[in-house]
Amino acid sequence: MAQLIDSSAFAVLRGYLDARATFSEGDFNTVRQAFIHRRLAAGKYLQRAGEVSRYAAFVAIGCLRNFVIDARGKEHIVQFGPETWWIADSISLTKGTPSAYFIEAVEDSELLLIDPAGQQHLIDHVPAYAASFRIGLQRHAAAKDQRIVSSLSATAEERYLEFLETYPSIVQRVPQTMLASYLGMTPETLSRIRKHLARR
Repeated sequence: MAQLIDSSAFAVLRGYLDARATFSEGDFNTVRQAFIHRRLAAGKYLQRAGEVSRYAAFVAIGCLRNFVIDARGKEHIVQFGPETWWIADSISLTKGTPSAYFIEAVEDSELLLIDPAGQQHLIDHVPAYAASFRIGLQRHAAAKDQRIVSSLSATAEERYLEFLETYPSIVQRVPQTMLASYLGMTPETLSRIRKHLARR
């Protein structure tokens, strides 16, 4: 259920934005009005595949995962979203088409949600938000490109080490099966890599 925006959750978003551009108090008031607050318990879904995405989610507290299920029923995790990360299906949001993705809370989470109209309003009327949004898009694109290169050329151990660099806050917080799914390896392979690194 959506709720009025929570001040502690908004403080996380405010810190995220403040680190990327210069905002006035008026700017932050405008930003605050564009978001809604939602608590999502572990194991609950923000969206399921086949639904049209309604919101982009900023994770203030907790962790989400974005995943697909293939024709054999196997899950493939595309992204984790710990604190200060965004999760969204931009194609579904912008085109209004059904999403291919499930978005689920890995932990009890607090989210700030914004719909496409609200996002566009902020980009058009709050220059600092537009600048922050561009920086966020660049970061997301760079991470996606790096993951593609890694999946094509890196060893299993190199992929795990890159994960530690990208998501240092959650490596001990997500189940090993989910981590293995994200890295494209079996849990047994991941366990061997962790034991090998621990012996170094």
